[in-house]
Amino acid sequence: MFTIENNQVKAVINAKGAELTQLIVKEHQLDYMWGGDPAVWGKHSPILFPIVGSLKNNTYFYNGQSYQLPRHGFARDKQFAVESQSADTITFLLRNDAEIATVYPFAFELRVRYTLVENSLAVAYEVVNCGKEEMYFSVGAHPAFKVPLAPGTDYTDYYLEFNQPETAPRWPISPDGLIEQTPLPLLQNTNRLNLSKDLFQKDALVLKGMRSTIVTLGSTKTPRGFRFDYPGFPFLGIWAAKNADFVCIEPWCGIADSVATSQQLQEKEGINKLVAGETFNRTWTISLL
Repeated sequence: MFTIENNQVKAVINAKGAELTQLIVKEHQLDYMWGGDPAVWGKHSPILFPIVGSLKNNTYFYNGQSYQLPRHGFARDKQFAVESQSADTITFLLRNDAEIATVYPFAFELRVRYTLVENSLAVAYEVVNCGKEEMYFSVGAHPAFKVPLAPGTDYTDYYLEFNQPETAPRWPISPDGLIEQTPLPLLQNTNRLNLSKDLFQKDALVLKGMRSTIVTLGSTKTPRGFRFDYPGFPFLGIWAAKNADFVCIEPWCGIADSVATSQQLQEKEGINKLVAGETFNRTWTISLL
C-alpha cells in the first residue's frame, strides 16, 4: 500500500490495480471509501481498462482474430509499477507485456496519477499508444463511497444532485451484462436522484448523453458529502451491490456491449481510437465535505 497526504486528506492506494482503497478527511477521521467487504463486494475503486462493462460472450474481434476479456478488462487485477511519488502525488504505470498481448494486441502505457490539493483528490488517466497502428480502448472509474457517511443517518437520507437539470433514461443491463436496446424512464427534468437500495436491484443505472459534468452527494441530515467532477466522460454508471451500504459513481469513456453488438472492436459503442504515438487524458476529481 502507498500513502499520499496533505494537511486535510490522506489517500491510500494499492499497487495492485492502482486501486484507491482509503480516502480520509483528517479533521473527522472519516474514510469516505467503501470498506471492501468481500462478502458483499470486495473492491474499492477498480480501474476499468481496456474495456468498460461486459463483452458479448466475453469476446471481441479485431483484424480477424478473436480475443477474450473479462468484465471491465484486466487493469484492475494487474500489478502497477510506481513511476513517481511525492508527499501529495503518486503515479502508477502499467505497460503491455506478453501475457496481455494474448488478450489485447496493442502496445500501450496506462498511467494513473493521484494528486491531493486541499480537500480534493484528482485521479488522472493517461493512455499512450506505443505501437505503430491505431489503438482501440475504453477507460473508466468505479469508486465506491460509503453511504451512510455520518452516524445516525440512513441510506435514504442521501441524494445525488447534478449540476444541470436532466431528462435521461436508464439503459437496462441484460442478465449477460449487455446493454438492452430499450431505455427506461429515470430522470425527468430534474437534477436530483434520491438514493434508495431499490434503485440497484436490477444492476447499475447506465446513463448516456448527460449534460452534467458534476454530481454532489448530499443529505439534509448531515453536512458530510462530496462534490464529484467528471468532465469529458460521455457515459455515467451509478451502482451499488444489492442492499449494500455504498454507492459507486462511475464516469466512463466506454460502455458495455449492446445486446445487438457486432463484437467488432472498431465498431464498439463508445470505443476510443488513438493513432500511433498519441496520448489520451481524462481526470475526475472528488472534493470532500
